[in-house]
Amino acid sequence: MSLVRVASAQFYVNDDLNANLERCLSAIDVAANGDAQLIVLPEFCNHLSWYQDKEHCWSVSLDIDGPWLSAIAEKAHTHGIYIVVNVTLRRGEDVTGTSLLYGPDGTVLAESDKQVLMGHENDFLRPAQTVCPIVDTPIGRIGMYSCMDGVINETPRSLALRGAQILCNSLNSFAIDEGDLHVPVRAPENRAWVIAANKVGPLIPPPMLEPVSQATHIPVNNLYGAGDCQVVAPNGEVIARADRGTPGVIFADIEPSRADDKTRPDGTDVFANRRPVLYQAIGQEPALPNFEPGDHEVRAGVYQPLKSGEGAIDEVKSVLQTLPSDVALLVLPELFCFDGAVIGDDKAAAEARSDNAVNAIIECCPPQTVVVTSLVRDGRNTGVILSSAGMLLEQAQLHQCARHGEGHAVGTGIQILQLAWGRLAIVVGDDALYPESFRLAAFAGAEVVAAPIHVIEAWEVQTGLPERAAENRVSLVYATRAEVGTSAVLGLHHDFTLMTPWEERIFDGNISAPLTTQASADPGLTVGSIHPSAAANKFVSSNTNVVDGRPWHLVDAITGA
Repeated sequence: MSLVRVASAQFYVNDDLNANLERCLSAIDVAANGDAQLIVLPEFCNHLSWYQDKEHCWSVSLDIDGPWLSAIAEKAHTHGIYIVVNVTLRRGEDVTGTSLLYGPDGTVLAESDKQVLMGHENDFLRPAQTVCPIVDTPIGRIGMYSCMDGVINETPRSLALRGAQILCNSLNSFAIDEGDLHVPVRAPENRAWVIAANKVGPLIPPPMLEPVSQATHIPVNNLYGAGDCQVVAPNGEVIARADRGTPGVIFADIEPSRADDKTRPDGTDVFANRRPVLYQAIGQEPALPNFEPGDHEVRAGVYQPLKSGEGAIDEVKSVLQTLPSDVALLVLPELFCFDGAVIGDDKAAAEARSDNAVNAIIECCPPQTVVVTSLVRDGRNTGVILSSAGMLLEQAQLHQCARHGEGHAVGTGIQILQLAWGRLAIVVGDDALYPESFRLAAFAGAEVVAAPIHVIEAWEVQTGLPERAAENRVSLVYATRAEVGTSAVLGLHHDFTLMTPWEERIFDGNISAPLTTQASADPGLTVGSIHPSAAANKFVSSNTNVVDGRPWHLVDAITGA
């Protein structure tokens, strides 16, 4: 495998177009002097994303053949380097936020308009009308997107499905959790490389910092670009990351061809096992159901068993008999009473053990509690919701995985159970690897998702599951055996929408990161809080809905259309 040296830059951008151009050119020089073959620059490199009116926005935007971008092209040619630069670009009377890929000869190889506009950007910019092309270059197949496009999964997912090996993400963000969750998760969920570049310094004109802070209740120091430039490998490992808030250029040596291997350590091919026939709603005009919100706060628990096999059933019976009276939901790991979360070849024995588990849980379940796990039903791994009243719901796994063999995934969609405290869905086992699963749950109106899983890669719990909760604005309770990662209860902040006063917390740089109660590596019970009613608010900012606002008309790669 041939190595490619890549670079990512973070720097300050103000309202001086010439000064901003010099910062871009300087970063490119640094990258070239460090032998980088590709550099990614931040979003809106030409000017602060802060405009007096549409005329002002148009006046500070660029012509693609104008002198500002011609200087970028000349640098690409001089150094023989690939450059990704994001600017506001004039399109007749319209303006777009556009990433441009310059080749080593200085020509524009691709243009990628921003698909999901953030807040006030909707007042000034035109969203993308077409998908970004994938550019097949000698250093790898490159796709581009910017900032909010990567806070939701659809844009980078579509690029990877169309063959991109290297995903270039240009950001203009003060959100710490964007760099901690949304940016890095796009690499392992797609088995591709991610190169992300963000700004540092004020993101609005300095004279406006204090007035905007007072109006929005966002502390002044949180109106600065978060930085966090990073390069993430297809397995989720962050191989280079810049210091938060410090200008500079980072470097990494990557192997683009690694992105062609979509298999997990257990042999599961996460692209081949996708089921586009189930994802059609992702490509349809949004029509979220309108449900009465659930409770403000609910107590939920996860239990990591010490024993396996039949011994785990007796262990869970004891737990249920001593469960705190305020626990309304308890989630157990995938196939909690099977060794290694594997069904095995003897399906009759597996069915019998599962029946024993069902009966034991129903017998010992407190009346106020529902229990979620997965067991073998009809020979297949199946999510179940149980209570003292009996079996409340069965959710068949949607996606095949190597661990359970062919033919075990027969689910046709996500089911929802209306409970007294909220609307509950199950994401079963390896279904949690697929962002589409959680989208389907959100479309169906789920406020809480219970995920009995078996973790085999660290990214699943480090970024994967927390990002799923954040991206879809659902509380998430997941349980796994404490081997690679541990179980957790992920609740939601009720304060979420930017530019409106927050009542329960002060903004600390995290917009959507969930409230996390993490289990230790030891077996046992962990209890935390979930927030069903908070799922009703999916507006991260004015006119930007993280579920309804997906680029539904540009996702043919996801739906197979």
